[in-house]
Amino acid sequence: MAEARSTGQSDYSDTRFMPRTPRGRWRVWLNRRVPPTRCVVLHRRNVFIFPSRTGFVFVGLIALLILAAINYQNSMVFGLAFLLASTFVLAISHTFRNLSGLTIEAAGVRPVFAGEHAEFGLRLTRASPRGHHALWLGWPGEIPQIVDLDEEVEQRLHIPVLAPTRGWLNPGRLRLETTWPLGLLRAWTWLDLAQAALVYPRPLPAGPPQRPALATGDGEQLVTEGNDDFVGLRPYRAGDSLKHIAWKSFAQEGELMVKEYGGHADRRLWLDWEALPGLSVEDRLSTLCGWVLACDGGRDEYGLRLPGVEIAPGRGEAHRAELLRALALHGQPGHFLGASS
Repeated sequence: MAEARSTGQSDYSDTRFMPRTPRGRWRVWLNRRVPPTRCVVLHRRNVFIFPSRTGFVFVGLIALLILAAINYQNSMVFGLAFLLASTFVLAISHTFRNLSGLTIEAAGVRPVFAGEHAEFGLRLTRASPRGHHALWLGWPGEIPQIVDLDEEVEQRLHIPVLAPTRGWLNPGRLRLETTWPLGLLRAWTWLDLAQAALVYPRPLPAGPPQRPALATGDGEQLVTEGNDDFVGLRPYRAGDSLKHIAWKSFAQEGELMVKEYGGHADRRLWLDWEALPGLSVEDRLSTLCGWVLACDGGRDEYGLRLPGVEIAPGRGEAHRAELLRALALHGQPGHFLGASS
């Protein structure tokens, strides 16, 4: 194991294995500096700090004051420039300390349907008595949230991100930054909390699938259109088959009666991929997803048949989640492994 690890490190250091684009090289360097983990403690190695736009203007002002003081030999201007410079240096320490020592931990994410926002749970904890102020958290392209950790030691958040398609959603790195207290500097970090959201297909509004008229075998419900068991007699109606007429009853009572047979209807529903010919893959999955939701509140058991996957009929929240998971991961890496084909 040690030999393999050392070999892997040498491969990463070899420029032949490095990405050629600046963006790719940045990602490799960032993965080394801030590796993916479900719990991160911020310190000097994973917090970056740089002057903000306001900070650059402030530094330019200090430079102008120093030039003016040198030109006019004015000690008061020298004092003002040095005072502003010391303020800038103190701001560096305070801005960095506003992130340093903070612990960010992944707190789970619930499955959502395509087109909804997945809310990734976070737990922020401070270890020192000092608070953390004006923290901005958000995913790239999403509106960030502003958090203050003053009196409470721990705070839980839910950071939303749009889930456009089914499957596993990895939103990338979370951006955490602050410009507190003076806005002269910006301290930030990029966090990969190693969690992904399961996104179900976008459900199409549809009722449960059509149930067959009857099914032979071990059913529960007796219907009168079957041919298995004798149920009783009923008055003759025009169009009834002559072979079903009860001639003995007619001979005894003089009234035409028809023998009625029944069967046991199978109350188990099968949500079958093959029942939706002509539709695209995503439309089939969306329709099946709508069927699962329609069947969830009923009393009947329902199962799912996909290419290579068959989940036996059942009921309940766990069964519903199992079917939706199979639909979400159909045809994707990490395909549903709990079903028997």
